[in-house]
Amino acid sequence: MPALSRTPRLHHLSAALLLALGSPLAAFAQTQTEAASPSPEARTLDRVSVTGSRIQRTDVEAALPVTIIQKAEIEAQGITSAEQLLQQLNIASSGPDSLAANSGIAPPGTRGNNGVSGANLRGQGADATLVLLNGRRVAAHGLAGQVVDLNSIPFAAIERVEVLRDGASAVYGTDAIGGVINFITRSNYQGITLTAGADVTEEGGGNIFHGSLLGGWGDLDSDRWNVWAALNVKKNKILRGDQRDFVNSFQPDRGLSPDTRGTPFANIVSGTGSMIGGGLKDPASGLTKTTINTLRLPGGAGCENGGDMMGDYGDKIWASPGASFGCAWDYGRARTIQQPVDTVQGIGRATFKVGDNHEFFAEFMGSKVTSKRQFEAQQITTSINATGTQLDAYELNANTKATYDAIYNQLHDYFGDQANLVYGSPIAYRWRCEICGPRQLETETKAYRLLFGMTGTVGTWDYNIGLSRAESRAQSVLAGGYYYTPQLKAALKNGVLNPFLMPGQDQSKAAYDAMAAADASGLLLYKGVSSTTTFDASFSGSLGFKLWGEQDVQAAAGVDVRREEYEFSGPSEWAAGNAFVFGAPGDAANYMSPKQRNVKAVFAEFNLPVVDSLEVNLAVRHDRYDGFGGTTNPKYSFKWQPIDWLVFRGSYSTGFKVPDFAKLFRGITESQYTGLDLADPATCPRGQYNPDVANCSEQIRPDIITGGNPNLKPEEAEQRSIGFVLAPNGNFNVSVDWWEIERTNTIRSGFNLSTMTANYPLYASNFIRDASGKIIAIDQRYINTGGTLTRGIELDSNLRGDLAGGTWNVHFNGNYLDTFRTKTFDSLPYSDNLVGEYERYYNLPIRWKHTLSLGWARGDWAHTLTQVYRGGYKDWKPGGIVNGYTPPAWDPNVDAYITYNYSLTWSGMENLKATFGIRNLLNTDPPFTVRYLDDGDGAGWEARVADPRGRSFNLLLEYRFQ
Repeated sequence: MPALSRTPRLHHLSAALLLALGSPLAAFAQTQTEAASPSPEARTLDRVSVTGSRIQRTDVEAALPVTIIQKAEIEAQGITSAEQLLQQLNIASSGPDSLAANSGIAPPGTRGNNGVSGANLRGQGADATLVLLNGRRVAAHGLAGQVVDLNSIPFAAIERVEVLRDGASAVYGTDAIGGVINFITRSNYQGITLTAGADVTEEGGGNIFHGSLLGGWGDLDSDRWNVWAALNVKKNKILRGDQRDFVNSFQPDRGLSPDTRGTPFANIVSGTGSMIGGGLKDPASGLTKTTINTLRLPGGAGCENGGDMMGDYGDKIWASPGASFGCAWDYGRARTIQQPVDTVQGIGRATFKVGDNHEFFAEFMGSKVTSKRQFEAQQITTSINATGTQLDAYELNANTKATYDAIYNQLHDYFGDQANLVYGSPIAYRWRCEICGPRQLETETKAYRLLFGMTGTVGTWDYNIGLSRAESRAQSVLAGGYYYTPQLKAALKNGVLNPFLMPGQDQSKAAYDAMAAADASGLLLYKGVSSTTTFDASFSGSLGFKLWGEQDVQAAAGVDVRREEYEFSGPSEWAAGNAFVFGAPGDAANYMSPKQRNVKAVFAEFNLPVVDSLEVNLAVRHDRYDGFGGTTNPKYSFKWQPIDWLVFRGSYSTGFKVPDFAKLFRGITESQYTGLDLADPATCPRGQYNPDVANCSEQIRPDIITGGNPNLKPEEAEQRSIGFVLAPNGNFNVSVDWWEIERTNTIRSGFNLSTMTANYPLYASNFIRDASGKIIAIDQRYINTGGTLTRGIELDSNLRGDLAGGTWNVHFNGNYLDTFRTKTFDSLPYSDNLVGEYERYYNLPIRWKHTLSLGWARGDWAHTLTQVYRGGYKDWKPGGIVNGYTPPAWDPNVDAYITYNYSLTWSGMENLKATFGIRNLLNTDPPFTVRYLDDGDGAGWEARVADPRGRSFNLLLEYRFQ
């Protein structure tokens, strides 16, 4: 873009904010540039667009808080992906958006996290944070249809990342409630650069290897054209739970025990018509036992001897006295805690000058991401008189007699003659099918964006016009551990598979043959396509008049026309659910024929320099959606600079987020509740099943209903912020911004079941009953209801100086979350403040997070030491602890997570730059928590906060060919 003819004023504040744009390394580079220049006052700055505004400007300090992260800082921190960058940002929420935090099995309707990494700012969710590439949208992930997969961003070509810490629906439309992340690539590059890097863990597992090639030809100024392209290849290796000592769920003294009764040596469970009927009376206590493992009976071998990672079931922790003779299995330790992901990314751009004031460009971005998610082996739960979707109990026949008799005799020896102990009745059980092998899902995602555009100047006005097509196409296949149900049923019913084997004993050859014949590996699970076609045009420039200041009134206006498309499909056989392949997360109820909607938007923005010290910015956008009608969203912001080194800024805006296709058009899914701990909450407090409490003694397993709702309306939001920037000299600056986001008419589903049972009167209509009054289903479909209120304070500060012939820099960035309140229904008041409290599924509202970095550079060497701090919070409480049980070493608080990273950069050889780093310098383990897999991911540690890789050593080599 042509430079302005005038020379802009570069005061203390501008210089300090230029310093704040990057890391210590970027600051050092700036210092060296300034030393070679005659005077900073003589510089001529180009007009540039900053994320959050359509008006091009020369002032770097705008009314809106924008964090700019330069390539030098990214490399100095050893960051190799967009996901790692987000984990470093304090404004990014501690949510289930990373490869470690979303490693669980995706049930129907949440399939989209198969290898997806999302961006989540200010706790508003990955679907309420807008991700841009060079200022324009990219397609949402093909399976999710909701969020942009950060793995598709061509990270090797990124020049800087701009993070708008404010709502921006008035500028960009939907999704920009939490903020905007704009990944900006190079625009004019010559030469060839080869980069190779590795990030290797000390304890093994989770290694990362990457390499990239960047080449560019032609100079826009002299040749009037430039073409460049980049290719990046990256491999994230698998990290398993048994590779880290802190992944240990058998810590009952601290309140943690696995809540699973599916064990390698099976647990016997109650059931009408089964060997133990409704349960057996313990002769010692008189209590009814509904889950029994013969290993744990008095005189038994002990649960820990029944198989790898077995131990006692924590009946007191889980408030399940009927399971005090049960065993458990550490399936958190058996699980993959960081998914393996292979990524190939490419991007290219060709730019041609047309005359002196215009540029035509064409850009193509493509990526292929392959993830192979691996989970623990199947848990087999059997039923008496099993239907086609259920598995059969262990019957007495010629194949099973020896084992059957041994189990019966052990039960009879302890419990004696009881009416419920019936020889000849099938044994209902829960078993961990280790012969089945780990369950695996392989997802391949191919994404691209093709963009053509023109930029330039006509008179005093700039324009930017673009036409783009973006698409994400993904599919998942079964890659192991899943079996066709009819064959699996047969192998269990006839006793070929034996669920009662001790270590050292093996299944028969007939069992292995039966499993091979039933193997469903290679079967397509589902596939989806998400695409966006966009035409946009914006124009900005001076209106030719002034108010009472020196600068002209500036304006921008434009249009945005977009077509969004989504489809989701798979084999028709998945409609049979468990009758087809047992336990696989098929999603036939949510198949969706191609859907599309058109979006038309117009927007305008005005920048009003009222006086020299006061600037007001007004923006408004009107969007019209097929099916929703129109929505108009304004934004008002100001910048007041009463003295040269002090700026006050603030903004108010409204925002919106339209429901995605999946929430609107998903099919209705009814799946039986798999737990054994639920009773009718109308008569049983908190709905906690207990066979020895009269009103809680009847166990229920209703259907859970989930699905879309075509009557959903857009969510709405109001955002406010106010702050200041202080820069008394060129070596120091500090900024503080207070912000608030209130969302209403929020789209919710899957209400936490424990919350529903604990607050039954509020959710009574969600419990569906038959004519007799028995609960047969619980409705958890999407609806518009309730809202959230979030407030916080963001702090950023830089200080630099000279020392020992070099330059030092201290950078501090912190995020204080003051308020997080929710309400489930519009008629209810907001909840108590949840900041610092445990949240089971979504964003963990940590009160304080910060990064503190110290850098020093001299000559060819640059050092950076960074502290990353994530505050502690109140831990979750399992049911037994809620009911009054206190484990001996119980601590209700989770400690802060503090890690240190170090990097050293050397550029002493011509054309070569080398960076060596150590992440998690002290090899700090994640803090202990009783969080367990049924609530997300992480067993004994919190995957939304901590990096499970531990200390790692990274090396990055960059060589530029002349």
